[in-house]
Amino acid sequence: MVLVIDIGNTNIKLGYYQEDLLLQKSRIETDVQKKQNDYLRLIETLFFANKINPTLFDQVVISSVVLQLTPVITDVIKTLTGKNSYVVNHHSFQNMPINVDHPEQIGTDRLINALAGYHLYQQGLIVMDCGTATTFNVIDDLGTFQGGVITTGLRLFQQALSSQTSKLPEITLEPPKNVIGKNTVQSMQSGIIFGYAGMVDSIIDRIHQELESPVKVIATGGLARLIQPVSGKIEKVIDDLTLRGLYLISQNTGKNDHKLVPKKNKQI
Repeated sequence: MVLVIDIGNTNIKLGYYQEDLLLQKSRIETDVQKKQNDYLRLIETLFFANKINPTLFDQVVISSVVLQLTPVITDVIKTLTGKNSYVVNHHSFQNMPINVDHPEQIGTDRLINALAGYHLYQQGLIVMDCGTATTFNVIDDLGTFQGGVITTGLRLFQQALSSQTSKLPEITLEPPKNVIGKNTVQSMQSGIIFGYAGMVDSIIDRIHQELESPVKVIATGGLARLIQPVSGKIEKVIDDLTLRGLYLISQNTGKNDHKLVPKKNKQI
């Protein structure tokens, strides 16, 4: 079995793979204030609840954008599984050229999503990740990561509107039936959801213009399914894309050629 872990700004996601199949997945809230023993108890409880014997993992692969938590989680995993974790960095993508100024500064989750998306479709893509931040990651037809766009995540967009205005309430993130709101909540929902979708579609259009040809647009992340119905550009939402990418890396870690041999996947 392979354990893959994605340490994000909002959640830490764990996936349990066996023979290319995601058996189960779990998540816990990211909290930099928690101590190592806190995470030890949390992750041990997850394993127990999912009836997972941690000593049966053959490999552990971790991606992290919260650097202060990386050694905490790797130590916890070492205690529970007895295995050293492979922590993904920009050198983990030997078969995916990274055409940016400073590859070491790119969030590994962005690279992993691009890698996983290209493995699925074998064509140029915009891979959008709707999380704490929203990122647009561009990979060309030859499998080269060409950079992308980083902007505010949808929830931060919502929180800024509510926290910086004294009379506007906290609201539920859901699309209203009409653009023209008949009350404050509907008006805020319209502005946040449709406004955000407009930004998303505009950025995608501008990327297409810069590429001088349209490419397939896929999305992942916790808020992707909220945005897709009101966006005119997102063609497919793929859950757990980052976990898939981490598993791909696990299958090539330690091999001499470090290449991800494309499989003939069914289009999804």
